[in-house]
Amino acid sequence: MQYRRLGRTGLNVSEIGFGAWGIGKSMWRGADDTESLRALHTARDLGVNFFDTALVYGAGHSERLVGQFRRERNDEIIIASKIPPKNDRWPARPGTRLADCFPHDHIIRKTEQSLRNLRVESIDLQQFHVWIDEWVDEPEWSDAISRLKEEGKIRHFGISINDHLPGSALKVGASGKVDVFQIIYNIFDQSPEEELLPLCLQKKIGVIARVPFDEGALTGAIGPDTTFPERDWRRNYFRGERKKQVAERVERLRALLGEEASTLPELALRFCLHHEAVSTIIPGMRTRAHVRSNCEVSDGRHLSPGLLAELRDHTWEKNFYGS
Repeated sequence: MQYRRLGRTGLNVSEIGFGAWGIGKSMWRGADDTESLRALHTARDLGVNFFDTALVYGAGHSERLVGQFRRERNDEIIIASKIPPKNDRWPARPGTRLADCFPHDHIIRKTEQSLRNLRVESIDLQQFHVWIDEWVDEPEWSDAISRLKEEGKIRHFGISINDHLPGSALKVGASGKVDVFQIIYNIFDQSPEEELLPLCLQKKIGVIARVPFDEGALTGAIGPDTTFPERDWRRNYFRGERKKQVAERVERLRALLGEEASTLPELALRFCLHHEAVSTIIPGMRTRAHVRSNCEVSDGRHLSPGLLAELRDHTWEKNFYGS
């Protein structure tokens, strides 16, 4: 496992992190707590030291599992969590009042709830789960974050940027008020490279790349006839003709497989790792098999400029979340 600096936090994080949304179980079907815990331990065995969860993942279930794993392991790991917006709306829409999402007391109360779920005294990285730059100069949220840091309840602060909108956090990034950004960054959505990632390098902001597989699309596992279990949120994400569209685009990517990346998941992860601003990638991992295959990619090898140039032709401007 290779490690990178998480921006100016001083933390060294594994290139492959553990995305813990799926083990919360509420929106994903097929997760099993016993296997989830085994996957967490396998990840640590393979060098993963960064685990990203959120209060909303299974109403705290994911946090509690990560906390249980930490106690069983009795090992030094880095835990990131997220505060849900008070109005429970994703993403935050332009014009939304800060008071409806992150009032001072909500920030404090939800962080303390996460501390209880994780059974830790301090969260290494606490994040807002949505954001709009209209809030950047409002002191209420930054005062709450400062209080949490002063009380030792969080060490660092980050923002999980709205889906496919990397430009929506440029002001707060320039302000110096944020230590880490979590962004959607993958072969289909390379837009963070335009402005956000250069800003992160300039300001020494850590970058967590989420959705490297586009919710499974870039693994090659989604075809026109793919079905999802009842109450699995991907039934909506890949509704209608979307599965067919995905399959057609992914098929074109297969022509790029070879010595540099032999599988689509490997190609997807190596693409994310090529950018020097990226600190860690957090693919969702619910099984030991997922963990092993993902961790194998962190071997110090990099995609060639030629292959990266070819991948530029595979960008796809879409938003299956919001349409």
